[in-house]
Amino acid sequence: MDADVDVGLASRSAELFERALRVLPGGVSRNTVLRSPHPAYADRGEGCRIIDLDGVSRIDFSNNMCSLIHGHSDPDIVAAVTDQMTRGSAFMMATEAEVEYAEHLCGRSPGFEKMRFVNSGTEALMVCLKAARAHTGRAKIAKIEGAYHGGYDYAEVSQAPTPETWGDVDRPESVPLVHGTPASALGDVVILPFNDIGRAIALLDEHAGALACVLMDLMPHRVGLNPVEPSFVRAIADWARRHGSLLVFDEVITFRSEVGGLQSRYGVRADLTAMGKLIGGGFPIGAVAGRGEVMDTMNPRGDRFIFPHSGTFSANPISTVAGLVAMRKFDSAAVERLNALARRGIEGIEGAISRTGARACVTGTGSMFRVHMKDRAPRNYREAHTSAAENARLKVLLDHLFEHGCVMINTCTAALSTPMGEAEIDHLVGAMESGLAKISSMD
Repeated sequence: MDADVDVGLASRSAELFERALRVLPGGVSRNTVLRSPHPAYADRGEGCRIIDLDGVSRIDFSNNMCSLIHGHSDPDIVAAVTDQMTRGSAFMMATEAEVEYAEHLCGRSPGFEKMRFVNSGTEALMVCLKAARAHTGRAKIAKIEGAYHGGYDYAEVSQAPTPETWGDVDRPESVPLVHGTPASALGDVVILPFNDIGRAIALLDEHAGALACVLMDLMPHRVGLNPVEPSFVRAIADWARRHGSLLVFDEVITFRSEVGGLQSRYGVRADLTAMGKLIGGGFPIGAVAGRGEVMDTMNPRGDRFIFPHSGTFSANPISTVAGLVAMRKFDSAAVERLNALARRGIEGIEGAISRTGARACVTGTGSMFRVHMKDRAPRNYREAHTSAAENARLKVLLDHLFEHGCVMINTCTAALSTPMGEAEIDHLVGAMESGLAKISSMD
């Protein structure tokens, strides 16, 4: 069954959602899967496709929020995990897989001297911030306005400010995401405008000597999925070195962009880098890598053990075995092939925008891109912020794409996987063009 089939109100997904509403807040365990009138429930995944409970097959451009670099049920990963499962899923002992995988990841970037595994990207960012505080003895952090860094109090400050709350551009407010966030957490986070050297450095200067680190995603999804300007990265890195603050990169999403992560394009080495998503081969994982001196704050046999760190499922052999297979397969040739497919998609969508006259643009790099309901690409969070009219047009487009067999991230973002080829990209471009034409006819 293809995605154009009307499964009706009596679908298995609709029936299951009624049950879910009785036991799960909102009927789900993560809000990103919600759709109107109900979520579609997956039955299985095959390569770059998801088949739902009603038998409808769609091309998966979400890949579980960028985490499935080889799509679904990759045979090499399945074989490795199946073998490991017969020998055990977790132990109160270290495993060879942990060491082999750490060696592999450290070998992908010259800035990765040592590393530790955790269980998610959120946890990796939390460890980065705590390690920076331990190393510097300072409490405050600085981060980019609108950037998502997981569910840690400090990391989520000003993740979703609005025009009513974000304050003056020269001095952005530290805005809580969750009701009840401690004021002390807000006071320890300095918010920086993206791609604005003058304003960012002025704000950093006000807190020089108090900042443990500057946290940065080089292509923050919620800030517009536009790669950071090289001059901005260099300016922030230079400031951090001069003032004894650490530079922390969030590559939970962008590590897919190059063999050594997106940072390898900028020639700047972070003190710490957080990773997650694709490095788990489809299983929960996170990792922190960086300078040995900083990482050794977690070394209980070292001279400067000031950050006790552990975790029940950290470096479990299922995630590390799956991740090692996945990343060995995601070599330079695979990276370049997937990046070329993304360029094909971006160019195709730009052509569709031109032909339909839609008020839209596309951003991204590596193997990801995002379509905005805007005439020009946003340079920062305030430009990327969507109006009610833009949200309405975006919903029409996303529903159209879903109906035409394309599962997107709900910002109209695509994260590609290696089972995809030109046919899948061209299908998306075609569906995008008819969707953009529909939107243009509404204006």
